Amino acid sequence: MPLANLLQGKARDVLRGLIVAVVAGAFLAFSGAFGSGGTPLGQRLIYWIAMLVLGGLWGHVCGALVTRFIDPDARPWTTAAILTAVITGPLTVGVWAATGLFFYQRLLSTGVLLNFLPAVLLITAVLSALNVFLGRERPVETHASAPGAAPARFLERLPPRLRGARLIAVQAEDHYLRLHTERGSDLILMRLSDALTELEGLEGAQTHRSWWVAKDAVAAVARGDGRAALTLDGAPGGDLTAPVSRRYAKALREAGWW
Repeated sequence: MPLANLLQGKARDVLRGLIVAVVAGAFLAFSGAFGSGGTPLGQRLIYWIAMLVLGGLWGHVCGALVTRFIDPDARPWTTAAILTAVITGPLTVGVWAATGLFFYQRLLSTGVLLNFLPAVLLITAVLSALNVFLGRERPVETHASAPGAAPARFLERLPPRLRGARLIAVQAEDHYLRLHTERGSDLILMRLSDALTELEGLEGAQTHRSWWVAKDAVAAVARGDGRAALTLDGAPGGDLTAPVSRRYAKALREAGWW
């Protein structure tokens, strides 16, 4: 079941990117962008949507690699710029080949390859920025259960040795979640986005793209250089520190976290 949730979450990410690509492809086709207005509309639609969908799939692969090293929440413009640089080169070659085969039934000469670079670079930059910023959402807040209500479903996922322990925080590590409790920590296979739904029933919030924190575990807040970090008490071996994303800081402050 956790693996199914992981795959569903990845499918949602891909779907969002593909929707952006289809809409952008239709816009470019109807507008006859980059000199394509002389061809029939149906042909333009097939060409532009196919190019942007294939580019979107390649962009998703690049995005998965880039975001392993750069936090898009903290550095969105840097992320968009690096994505543009990584995607553009191979995509330019693909567009050059596809254009020749689609419109001329042959590969164009390599001498015209660089002619495609400005258009591919512009479209890639716009779509990369859209996908980075469309993925920026408000932090998910979870709420304590009403008296007599069932406990949070997520507590059933705690490994046997941690069952019944107070949950302090949940930290994403690649495809796993590290569960921080008063008895120690352990890993489970699950996406944080799926865990947030099951954490309803415990009062807390997502403080970072990789963290959910229980509100009653917050002992102190440190701020500086536009950033914030929460000191959490109750973890064995000393206090635990959870980061707060810049994009979440205002909403959490307004919600009374500090």
